[in-house]
Amino acid sequence: MKNLLLLLLALLLATGARAHGGEDHGDAAKPSAGAVATTFSVAALSESFELLLRFEPLTKGKDADMRLFISDYATNAPIKGAKLTVTCPEAADLKFAVSEKSPGAYLVEGVFPANKKYSLAVNIVAGDKADLMLLSGIEVGKLLPVAAAPAASAPALISSWKTVLLLFGAFALGIAATALVMRRRRPVAAVPTSTPAVYENHA
Repeated sequence: MKNLLLLLLALLLATGARAHGGEDHGDAAKPSAGAVATTFSVAALSESFELLLRFEPLTKGKDADMRLFISDYATNAPIKGAKLTVTCPEAADLKFAVSEKSPGAYLVEGVFPANKKYSLAVNIVAGDKADLMLLSGIEVGKLLPVAAAPAASAPALISSWKTVLLLFGAFALGIAATALVMRRRRPVAAVPTSTPAVYENHA
């Protein structure tokens, strides 16, 4: 019977290990969904400058505040104090105000009249360097991608607990059955019997 109990315990441990094989543990590496973008960006390069324009989703008819970063192409140093003129090839009547907020960072303000793609022509004069560069792909009305909701883990957790409860129930039934068999096989104690005394007749 001792061997039977050991066998039941071994089966319980093996089944429990398989039940937990698909769970996520804290020490295991989890795939990352990646950072969700909060702004759009477009860029342009020339022999003199690098341009990077960042902006939040743009809405037609509303003020557009865009950040323009200008750096030297050869050294990557920010270009400060540049004289900028910004126009729109798709709508020549659009006006843009430009102001420097920090070395190499400029605020471009304007209003786009329709939900469509625009481009900005940026005329740059900085010291002895000058260039005319085009920033394309500025899409008005486009929304940022939405992050996917994390998968629910509650059903897997409930399933795991059900498995554990079933295993413990099976183990308890095995112990009860073993105890019953052992009781039935318990040997009956021998009842001593008296042997009648034999008397000899010495007469």
